[in-house]
Amino acid sequence: MRGGNALVCSLLLLLGLTTTFCSGANVTYDHRALVIDGKRRVLVSGSIHYPRSTPEMWPDLIQKSKDGGLDVIETYVFWNLHESVRGKYDFEGRKDLVKFVKLVAEAGLYVHLRIGPYVCAEWNYGGIPLWLHFIPGIVMRTDNEPFKAEMKRFTAKIVDMMKQEKLYASQGGPIILSQIENEYGNIDSAFGNSAKTYINWAASMATSLDTGVPWVMCQQNDAPDPIINTCNGFYCDQFTPNANNKPKMWTENWSGWFVTYGEAVPYRPVEDLAFAVARFYQLGGTFQNYYMYHGGTNFDRTSGGPLATTSYDYDAPIDEYGLIRQPKWGHLKDVHKAVKLCEDAIVATDPKTTSLGSNLEATVYKTESGLCAAFLANFGTQSAATVNFNGNSYQLPAWSVSILPDCKNVVLNTAKINSVATISKFIGQPSKDDTTATGASFSSWSWINEPVGISSNSAFTKPGLLEQINTTADQSDYLWYSISTETKGGDAVLHVDSLGHTLHAFINGQLAGSGIGKSGDTKVSIDVPVSLIAGKNEIDLLSSTVGLQNYGAYYDKKGAGVTGPVQLKGLQNGSIVDLSSQQWTYQIGLRGEELGLSSGTSTLWASQPTLPKNQPLVWYKASFDAPTGSSPVALDFTGMGKGEAWINGQSIGRYWPTNIARNSVCTDSCNYRGSYNSNKCLKNCGKPSQQLYHVPRSWIKPSGNILVLFEQTGGDPTQLTFATREVQNICSRISETHPIPVDMWTSDEESRKRTGPTLSLSCPSENQIISKIKFASFGTPVGTCGSFTHGRCSSGKARSVVEKVQILTDIL
Repeated sequence: MRGGNALVCSLLLLLGLTTTFCSGANVTYDHRALVIDGKRRVLVSGSIHYPRSTPEMWPDLIQKSKDGGLDVIETYVFWNLHESVRGKYDFEGRKDLVKFVKLVAEAGLYVHLRIGPYVCAEWNYGGIPLWLHFIPGIVMRTDNEPFKAEMKRFTAKIVDMMKQEKLYASQGGPIILSQIENEYGNIDSAFGNSAKTYINWAASMATSLDTGVPWVMCQQNDAPDPIINTCNGFYCDQFTPNANNKPKMWTENWSGWFVTYGEAVPYRPVEDLAFAVARFYQLGGTFQNYYMYHGGTNFDRTSGGPLATTSYDYDAPIDEYGLIRQPKWGHLKDVHKAVKLCEDAIVATDPKTTSLGSNLEATVYKTESGLCAAFLANFGTQSAATVNFNGNSYQLPAWSVSILPDCKNVVLNTAKINSVATISKFIGQPSKDDTTATGASFSSWSWINEPVGISSNSAFTKPGLLEQINTTADQSDYLWYSISTETKGGDAVLHVDSLGHTLHAFINGQLAGSGIGKSGDTKVSIDVPVSLIAGKNEIDLLSSTVGLQNYGAYYDKKGAGVTGPVQLKGLQNGSIVDLSSQQWTYQIGLRGEELGLSSGTSTLWASQPTLPKNQPLVWYKASFDAPTGSSPVALDFTGMGKGEAWINGQSIGRYWPTNIARNSVCTDSCNYRGSYNSNKCLKNCGKPSQQLYHVPRSWIKPSGNILVLFEQTGGDPTQLTFATREVQNICSRISETHPIPVDMWTSDEESRKRTGPTLSLSCPSENQIISKIKFASFGTPVGTCGSFTHGRCSSGKARSVVEKVQILTDIL
């Protein structure tokens, strides 16, 4: 179909391809690019963090990345995941780094291994094991001998593992790059002169490990030779390496942003992301990585922040559940193809950029042998412009780049999307109360009440208030602070100051008040009216963390928990009793954690008399059968408060559906034109920051599954339901000014005219067919996918024409 039109129809994409590495490669670099076996390469990379998905998901994620035009998969290595106890390593299951790298190799892709070992990544404690904090004399990430010794030991451990499996490119493996440290240049000024000596040491240590491939440091302008310094950010087109012999590389192009509890959900329009990518390659870049290409899920207690959500979707081209996000995935695939059409010219010479007017530029890669590729950019934010280049006229929409592989014909403009758009929805599965339902229904509810206050034999007493992280060593989110105090009775106010992240105050076993921290300020201060009895009163404070700090200078020193003062105000004589320095009894973690209730195998579960609802500190257990079908699964926590959930003993992460995003920061639409930031495009205001939580299909058996919940604040578990993530609708919009599809591009003008702008639709899944045309317009339609309407000019025959095409396609 041609012309101005928009189309929506019911439908859903899956492709397969495999190649293998067979011999060693020599990887070096020069001022233009990475050089693999003597050939400069333009490379497109994407981040997939292996522990944020499951081994069963990895092959499909990798294949979809390859189908999307990626050459490289980039991942961090998570130190505290692999060595939670010093000297005891774990590389099983989701932690199987070697398996992940080998799967990437089997798909014929390269690997960039970002060892760090500090990773940030909104990961708990930035990936650093908490036991490092307790080594005498240690100072993290500076010229400190205890830290350097541990950092070198782990880095060498990972390098040796890769070498033993022959995974470096020099050995015939896929790893072409490694990274040491991470974004240290953002905070190194806080460490004074020691920062420079530390970075020089890190560089020397890394290169001494003899990987046979280059090392990089991101956001490190003073990275010493031969380390390549690279850029992270929403835009890196203006970045310049710190030496003339190093290539221009972009290790983190943020495809969206992460979510924190209590905040709205950011998203990044693909037109802007494509613009940033094209500008980077236009101005001399040759290696670009999407952070993230698949974000995934913060299972267990791995989310950082603090207050980072369990979902790490990141608005990435492949969503949290492993489904392709359109049109982001498809449009970027077209950008990659367009850039690759220019690769021979890009790597053969340096770019030459000239001004075509205000906010208008042309960049040409041209060789004496006749190779020529050009990029035309309009980086103005207001209006389209018509430019003259090489004797031809080109229209450039605002904030866009046109790519000309032959310096004459446009193969793609970043603001004009040929790719389809899909609408993904969560479809609720049958509820417990649906007597006709089969599968996905919870049954056999039972529970155990978590005791208020001290219940463990391992409790201990200390004078004064203890900082939480130093006390728990992050063995649990929870720390009890308990004290008994004698009063004459009456009303008072309990005042408590805490570093966060949440706090519950119990008086004589009853919940009296609570408080929660906020993103950017996790401190909690509560003033709770209480009624005291004459004689002994028990005050129990339950403090919990929601992920530990993962970024900033000396971030490891940022504390949590009740640090005081803790005071009783307004007693009978108007006095204030400060309890802060008295004897407090402490319990690390919950009784249920000590008993291993998350496994669901305990004999202590009760099912009579009545299931408690909307009560704090309750463990719940239920059984269920797998939701029908094969679509990705989520658990809808509507009705619950805050806590953690386990499926067959595996933690799907913390849940917190009652933490609502602020209601004043979202807009109905987002203009992609102009510089993006994480607060520019927001959705989900006034709703839970996260309501649905990923349950990997591979964790669910056909029947006899066990769900365990620890509910911290109070909720109704009978409201829990499963939902499956489905792509049911697909849309496309093409105008007469769109270039022909990249796959059909040719420099032959007559062939292009015969082809013209083309609208192409296909179901994303092989087992689906187009069942219904919901909307079709030929003319001036308005709106977006899912909400198209006819414009002033519209052909009345458009829908019938499209329906005839659909019928013919089905027959063929």
